[in-house]
Amino acid sequence: MRLRHIEVFHAIMQVGTISGAAQVLHISQPAVTKVLQHCELQLGMPLFERVRGKLYPTPEAHRLFVETEKLHRDLQGVRRLAAGLKTRAVETIRLVCTPTIAGSVLPPAMSRWRRDFPATRCELATHHTSEIVHMLRLGEADLALSLQDPRHPGIVAEPLAQGVMTVIAPAGTWAAGEAATPLSPAGLQGELVGHADNDPLGELVLAACEAQDVHPVFRTVVQTYQIARLLVEAGGGMAVVDPFTAASAQPHLVQRRPLAPAIPIHLYLLTAGHAPLSHGARQLADAIAAAALACLDTPP
Repeated sequence: MRLRHIEVFHAIMQVGTISGAAQVLHISQPAVTKVLQHCELQLGMPLFERVRGKLYPTPEAHRLFVETEKLHRDLQGVRRLAAGLKTRAVETIRLVCTPTIAGSVLPPAMSRWRRDFPATRCELATHHTSEIVHMLRLGEADLALSLQDPRHPGIVAEPLAQGVMTVIAPAGTWAAGEAATPLSPAGLQGELVGHADNDPLGELVLAACEAQDVHPVFRTVVQTYQIARLLVEAGGGMAVVDPFTAASAQPHLVQRRPLAPAIPIHLYLLTAGHAPLSHGARQLADAIAAAALACLDTPP
């Protein structure tokens, strides 16, 4: 069956009449009849029984319809894409990032990028890094952001910005002079908010503490850095978080100090090695890098 045959066949299966199919396809009734006759001639069998001006599909037609339905959907998708490429107004960029970046760097980056790409569709999602890698490999995302380099052979990790793990505490915890200096693990005192056992950055913090024979007790354990930040903003204790989460905290509610010795943290742009970025996606990545650097430049 040719594509035109499939279109006419599909339209008749949906509406049940030659006239209805002609209206759906915006062609004349004789044209529909001619295409259908040619299709049946090529197949060597009738596809419909004609009864009082109405067409009733044969069992063979029903079986063909099942197989051609997906092809018809794909054809419609190709046409929509072609129309969008012609107008350059329907490009879709699929960005996935970890929750930490979604709540700190991404909002200002999107606002900046949207000024230059007002008509481009952008789909945003949050996942953990292992799921992000899976999505990139399957082609379910175009670009991603993470604070981890997954070191996967099919994933390209491009560093966009670098900071250090940062201690955040309720306002008034430290004197003004202290707030400008790094804090050692021994300074992690009082109510502490910790991270899940499988959190890679949390493991780095614990290793730094144990290296100085400090064993902090975390009675509150959270899954995301945003929750830790919210708890600290509410006066619920002290936490060690990534630099982007720390910079996004409310300055009148939170003080922050870098942890010493420093634990470097990178923001990575992740892409599939076989899929180069479109112009719009590359510009979005540049906007994210600029927003990340501006975030790190925010004074404590």
